[in-house]
Amino acid sequence: MFSLSLAIPMLFTMLIHAADSLSYALRLGGLRTRRIALAISLAGILLLVSRTSNMAQGPMVGNLVDTATRGANPHFAAQLHWLMGAATIGTALAILCFPTMVKLSSRMVVHFEAAGSIPAMVRGMLKRSKIRNATYYITPPSWKMAKRLVQHGMPRRLMLLNVAVTAIYTTGVLSSLYAAYLYPGQAVAASQSTGLINGIATILLTILIDPRISLLSDRSLRGEIRLDRMNQIYGCMLVSRLFGTLLAQLLLIPFAYWIGWIVSMM
Repeated sequence: MFSLSLAIPMLFTMLIHAADSLSYALRLGGLRTRRIALAISLAGILLLVSRTSNMAQGPMVGNLVDTATRGANPHFAAQLHWLMGAATIGTALAILCFPTMVKLSSRMVVHFEAAGSIPAMVRGMLKRSKIRNATYYITPPSWKMAKRLVQHGMPRRLMLLNVAVTAIYTTGVLSSLYAAYLYPGQAVAASQSTGLINGIATILLTILIDPRISLLSDRSLRGEIRLDRMNQIYGCMLVSRLFGTLLAQLLLIPFAYWIGWIVSMM
């Protein structure tokens, strides 16, 4: 069941979710330095890592589908659950690295402003002295940080929405591939039906989550919200992403049958 053909896409899945999760650290670093626009630009680096990993992951997961369709892979559903488990691991690693990444992001934003471009910033940060200084920013999570997440009220509505969006995105592609396995007569239609699931997540993210985070960030820059509160909000959003990847485990098969039902009616 577990093989190299599964381990490699699991690695890419971990990279995708770790990079997406750590984008919160870049935004928070931008707030701390009051350079949010520069921070969002730097977030494009993580987005590039995520998209590149996603492109490399696709053909590998598709190969698992082909193998399962030929009857040579009886553990296909279990392998998809392993892939979603890798998403949880990637998000958990991002949580562990979050305090360090926030501090590094604050310095990166300042270096970016001084360098004027990302290539120049990267050249400067690859100097031996800069790499050696980076070790001073390593900050492991602490119990004190965890307690701050529940102080002064948690953004429960935002967290629940983020759990739903993360769960849908985590299982969207995999559910469509599993539907292609379950309904070989409509395999192509099922495998191309990811938008039936991810479209819901995109609407929720675009209308309900991103505008709220942007509004809170602007209010923080104007001094209307304390930075400690934004630390808590971004931390809660990261934790909710972790729970979203866990919820995705329960949605894989129901969504696959839902996609199969839709494509069978077309």
